Amino acid sequence: MAEHNNFGAALRHAAGTTALAAGGALALGGALFGYGMLETQKFGLRRETLHVLPRGSHDIKVLHLSDIHMVPGQETKIQWIRELAELQPDFVINTGDNLSHRDGVPSLIKALEPLMAFPGAFVPGSNCYYAPKLKNPFKYFSRSDSSPSPSSKDQLPFEEMHRAFGAAGWSNLTNRSHSTVLNGLRLDLTGVDDPHINRDHFAGWTRGSTTSDQAPHVRIALAHAPYQRVLDQFTEAGADVIFAGHTHGGQVCIPGYGALVSNCDLPTWRARGLSDWEYAGKSVPLNVSAGLGTSRFAPIRFACPPEAILVTLKARR
Repeated sequence: MAEHNNFGAALRHAAGTTALAAGGALALGGALFGYGMLETQKFGLRRETLHVLPRGSHDIKVLHLSDIHMVPGQETKIQWIRELAELQPDFVINTGDNLSHRDGVPSLIKALEPLMAFPGAFVPGSNCYYAPKLKNPFKYFSRSDSSPSPSSKDQLPFEEMHRAFGAAGWSNLTNRSHSTVLNGLRLDLTGVDDPHINRDHFAGWTRGSTTSDQAPHVRIALAHAPYQRVLDQFTEAGADVIFAGHTHGGQVCIPGYGALVSNCDLPTWRARGLSDWEYAGKSVPLNVSAGLGTSRFAPIRFACPPEAILVTLKARR
């Protein structure tokens, strides 16, 4: 009988320990999720400097925005983006995924309105065309190069957004190229539609006169998703700098290690920040933004706060 009582007591103790551990795990998980939601509001500005302009050129301040994923009511995000106009950029680059809700366009335009007073250019991402879907988050880790399968029911009002951008004078670089003059320097711009949904087609650079390459210029390339095939095309074609987004910097990172995924075939260590892309004997600075938002179905970040980037382009040394 004593052995039976001891066995029962051991079972009760084990059950209590298991329940305590389970409760602790739930509490920890809840705390991490809460912190992850809080980090989505920790907006920051990253500053970079690149010596890519012809000698004797004046500096050009480029503000790089990406992955805003706007949802109605995100007033903190709206106000923070509006205040970026105080930086007085010379040029604004938007690399797509601007929406996460079909009613998000008015909030997006409200956020970007002060910045649309400056010259700019943009390319779309899949979440400019199609709304995000609720799906198993583990698929994000198991198949990082997968493309979404959108339908007509998921379509977002991207035309309204693009009209507003165009009315402000921003250049639409969706499989297009364009040239403009800024601070006495010719900017040759090119971009592709979103490679993540296989809509990219590299249009090359704007054709000028037979002596146009001899005039001072800088070549800037834009893509939403930094797939290697696109980066290779840009590099081989002589881009001086490449801007991209899409990765969210990994979104959920391990401190001291970094991103676990890039959501494309880009190596995870390049999922956020400035690096040099090398192809065909050429090397080009690649700036990948961690973005300013998340899908509304995955509203967390961990060790990867949202960002805008101010890149100062300077003359080559």
